[in-house]
Amino acid sequence: MIFQKSSLVKNSLATGLIAFTMAFAACNKSNDTPDVAPTSETVPVLANVTSTGAQVSGNVTGIGSSFSITAVGVCYSATNQNPTITDSKTTDGTTYNFKSVLTGLTPNTTYYVRAYAQDNAGVGYGSVITFKTSATGADTTVTTSTLAGSATLGSTNGTGTAASFGNPQGIAVDGQGNIYVADSYNHIIRKVTPAGVVSTFAGSSTVGFAAGTAATAQFYSPQGIAVDANSNVYVTDQGNNAVYKITQAGVVTILAGDGTPGVSDGTGSSARFNAPQGIAADAQGNVFVADRNNHRIRKITSAGVVTTFAGLGTAGAANGDATTVATFYRPVGVAFDTNGNLFVIDQANALLRKITSAGAVSTIVGNTATKNLLNTPAGIALDAQNNIYITDQSGRVLKISNANILYTLTGKADTQGFADGGRATSQFSGPVGIAVDAAKNIYVADMNNNRIRKIVVQ
Repeated sequence: MIFQKSSLVKNSLATGLIAFTMAFAACNKSNDTPDVAPTSETVPVLANVTSTGAQVSGNVTGIGSSFSITAVGVCYSATNQNPTITDSKTTDGTTYNFKSVLTGLTPNTTYYVRAYAQDNAGVGYGSVITFKTSATGADTTVTTSTLAGSATLGSTNGTGTAASFGNPQGIAVDGQGNIYVADSYNHIIRKVTPAGVVSTFAGSSTVGFAAGTAATAQFYSPQGIAVDANSNVYVTDQGNNAVYKITQAGVVTILAGDGTPGVSDGTGSSARFNAPQGIAADAQGNVFVADRNNHRIRKITSAGVVTTFAGLGTAGAANGDATTVATFYRPVGVAFDTNGNLFVIDQANALLRKITSAGAVSTIVGNTATKNLLNTPAGIALDAQNNIYITDQSGRVLKISNANILYTLTGKADTQGFADGGRATSQFSGPVGIAVDAAKNIYVADMNNNRIRKIVVQ
């Protein structure tokens, strides 16, 4: 049996989640003719980690020449650094995508765990992963507050709760800590200072498709928003199937798209998109767009040249080369880490995908057995330490630490409401956009509550 090496994960947070990298395949049996090696894929999957339990998941991608897997699961131990099925284990059927629930663990204890796959030729094991259960009680304090907006849907400028929004979607932060919001229902772009002072940055509130000055430009349901190193603001306009650029001097141009839905590469107005949503800027001045209904990731240069960066255009979840193999299913969010990797919220698949600068696509979070890990992911942001933050429209904000630990930062899945406060009491309703400033303050466009929320972690 051949297994690919798994990632090492340590030090879970209380009530958190831990990301495991596991892949495995069936054993080969020996005979006079060499067995065909099984195929496998290393896919990080996630589990709840508390003081006494955890959930581990894995994928089998090839069964080798035996063609008969009889059991899959994980084996684990607090003493044996190479656990086997003679230690504690789970048995989780024979499916290729599975999850294993560990119970009865000891708080504040290091465990060793690895996947196994069994067939009539024997047992094969994956690489060992180490994790530590949390001590009783949480070790971080998370506080959510309202930076701006109120329950009233509107477009009023002002400070804090005196301001109003209309279904805010995308959100981004510049180097000075100012927040830019795609105020979709109002068809304008708003600016919020760190003190919560809200103004209109661009747009006339009239539905249309027009460049020009900030006061005369027209949008039609802006969705995603990004800020580059020079504080230029980029907006995906879903209704116009276009991408705008706004300078700090208030000059608005249409970088790409002609207002018509479609799919074509080209320059400026010769390119077409279909319901573009998330957008991110790289260090070289290019922007990348989650072209939702085309199931593609598009790249736009500073000169407006549009190409397909990843995705064949058919709905799917295939990993591999970005332009010849990989598929997505309604991608909605994109963000870069400091190493130039692009992370993609693949919403209809409930997956987090990664595209390297070399064009290799992989799945970082999720499989068909664990869609509830991300539920309905929408927005994504990364901080300078490459921690990943994700909004789940079912009502929560997630964090994946740079040590591959995933946990619910605040809010609760499948719970819609509004409440400021601590980790256990805060509520959201349709959180979409998310951004992180240099001080690691987290900002969320709480769409259905018409508010901009601020999350502080201590």
